[in-house]
Formats: sequence, structure tokens, C-alpha cells
Amino acid sequence: MQLYSTNNKDLSVSFKEAVFNSMPQDKGLYMPVQIPRLDQDFIAHIEQYSLPEIAYKIASTLLKDEIPEKDLRALIEDAANFDAPIVKLDIKTFVLELFHGPSLAFKDFGARFMSRVMAYFLKDGEQLLDVLVATSGDTGGAVALGFLGVPNTRVTILFPKGKVSEIQRLQLTTNGENIRAIAVNGTFDDCQSLVKQAFADEELNSKFRLTSANSINIARLIPQTFYYFNAYAQLKQQGFNAVVFSVPSGNFGNIGAGLLAYKMGLPVQQFIAATNANDTVPRFLETGVYETKPSVQTYSNAMDVGAPSNWVRIMDLFNEDQAAICKIVKAYVFSDDETLLGITEIYSKYNYIACPHTAIGYLAAKAFAAENPSNEAANVFLSTAHACKFPDFLSVAEPLPEQVSMLHQKEELYTELEKDFEGFKKYLAESGLKI
Repeated sequence: MQLYSTNNKDLSVSFKEAVFNSMPQDKGLYMPVQIPRLDQDFIAHIEQYSLPEIAYKIASTLLKDEIPEKDLRALIEDAANFDAPIVKLDIKTFVLELFHGPSLAFKDFGARFMSRVMAYFLKDGEQLLDVLVATSGDTGGAVALGFLGVPNTRVTILFPKGKVSEIQRLQLTTNGENIRAIAVNGTFDDCQSLVKQAFADEELNSKFRLTSANSINIARLIPQTFYYFNAYAQLKQQGFNAVVFSVPSGNFGNIGAGLLAYKMGLPVQQFIAATNANDTVPRFLETGVYETKPSVQTYSNAMDVGAPSNWVRIMDLFNEDQAAICKIVKAYVFSDDETLLGITEIYSKYNYIACPHTAIGYLAAKAFAAENPSNEAANVFLSTAHACKFPDFLSVAEPLPEQVSMLHQKEELYTELEKDFEGFKKYLAESGLKI
């Protein structure tokens, strides 16, 4: 598998190099030189396969000879060892539950796959791998659990102080071992900017072996395609051949993975980008002008991104053609008040408990269905996190899973920093010898 930079299509690197370097020096993002299509016979009979079988088919098609078959199968079976079920709410409405992994968020798919790929490629005696992560809520917890205890790695997670839920914070700050947490006095965009500046800093790169576990890393994007294909397989078992996916969107890695699956042959009728007040992409789709703005805090905090990194990948997938993107992607924006009403409506109508992000996905799916009443496709909205992570917004108590209830018994360890890069660079330099 060869990859190029979105800023330089003449660049060509291997999958291993893209995984460890995560971001080209020209500040683009890595994309496959070729996006292979899955064979039609596999798609036609996809309902006969399990999630690990589907995941192996996709990964082996993309990665080809990067990892031997036996090793790749073992890696996938270890990484994707939890379910991603679709739950039927009414005759055409389904929710795709992506929170059954260890951190209770969809990010577990990408984080577990990536950590195992990196561990596979790492050799004894190699320089310590420093993984830098910016999180708006769920990425950090998934990465922390995915990399916890992985030899020869150290993870540094940056999160916006006071802008993640209590459970999300505890998932970042109670791990110890090779996991470090930094509370940044700023927004997620500030955290993301610090990470990107670190990758572009020659002095830091000469001292440390830096890589990212954010969705800018191609190893995060690939495994997120797995659950789109698996959802389609489950829908086919229920008699559906057409599907509309409504995706809660912040940094646009999740819907970017769905669009990559679409390019690989997944028969999707429509993707819906469901957003909160951070509406950079919806404004672009409407006006053709891509203009980022500072992120604002909302109840759906994991989507509080004003400058979504992965949008450049989506533009690249469609050769910068806004009209082509608009044919397959439609966007809806919802306020905090509407989000709360959505949480209440899902529970009263379906007896289903949803987090704020899931509620926005539901509202967007509902809006699209209302505009297309004759559409026979299955309407699937993605549930990206377990509702227990957001107790302040629930009208009914959600029982705590064991891995969450145990967090309150652990000691929190984290460092506070301002949002200036020099302070972050000094932290990295001074703590470089500490494990």
C-alpha cells in the first residue's frame, strides 16, 4: 500500500512509514495512491460474514502485502473483539451502536487497530515511540486504553480543560504507566494545533520519534470503514439493500471513513453530516466557501471542532469537487436546545437512551427522512458514545458499566499547560527522559 500527501501527490511512502510519521512534513495528510474496490460477489453476499471476517477482507484489500495474512487476521481478531450491532427503532430507523469497546466510544475501533499495528511493526531496541494525541472527548480514552502497557511506547494526551465530561476526563487521567495527560487552557482546536506544531518542529523530531493517534493517522481511518460494511451486512439480513448513514461529525474522521468505504464499493445512498454549532463544513456545502472559525463549546463536546482536520481527505477523495461531494453528503446543524429535545424524544418514542452526539445523529436522520418521505432506504444514525458518559444531559439514569464505575476509585494524574507552543515544547523536552 503506497500513500501520498494531500499536499503532494508525487510523494509516495509505505503504510508503515505513514503510520509512524502520521503527518507528512508538508502538513498534508496521507491518502492511498489507489483505493481498490471490493469484489461485487463479496458485497452481494456480505450478510454471510462476521465483523472480523469483513474487517479482514477490507484490511487485506487495502494493505495487500504489508502484513502477512496470518498476522493480519490475528491482529484484527484482537483489535475488533467487540460487537457493533444495529438496533431497530422502527420499520426504517436503526441506530448503529459503536460504544461496545473498552472505552465506550467508536474511537475504540481505530485506536485498538492502530496500537496493534504499531506494536507489530515496532522492533526490539528501536527508539521509544512518542504518540501525541489531541482529544475533544472520546479519542483520548480510546487511545489510552488501546496503548496502555504497549512496550516501547509513550502516549501524551492533550485535552481542553473543563470542556470534557467527568467520565471522559477520568478515562484520560487515571491510567498511569506509559500514558500522560495534559489539561490545556484552551479549546480542542488549540490542542490539535499544538500537536500539529510538534510534528512540524525540526528540533523535537530530531530528539523524539513522534507520531499521532488522532484521526489524522491513516491507521485510524482504515478500521473505521469496518463498521460501515458490517452495518450494511446486518441490514441485508433484515431485507434492506439501500442505506442512509447519519454521522455525528466533528473532526470528520468518522464520516471520512464512511466515504472511503463508499469509494471501495459500499452501496450507500446518502451520507448525512450531523453537526452542532461548529458548522464549518455545513457552511461550505451551502456556500462553496471553506472558512474555519474558533470552536464553541456545546453539549456534544466531542464534536466541538472549528477546523476539522479530515475535511482535506474528503475533498481529496472527490478531487476538490464540491458538487460531487454535495451529491453524496448532506449536512444539518442543531443547537444545544434541539439536542436536549432530541435526547428526550428518542427516549419517549423508543425507550432508547442516547448521548448528545447520538441525539444529533438521530435529529439529522429524522430531518432527512421528513424531506424524503418516499425513500425506502434504511435510515441509520451512529451512536458514537455510551450515554453514561454524559449523565448531566439524561432524563433517566443510565447504569454505569463496570469499567466506568471503577474510574472513581483511581488517582488522577495530569499536568496543566497554557495553549502556547513554547510551553508544550518545553514540557516535552524536559520530560523526555521520564517514563
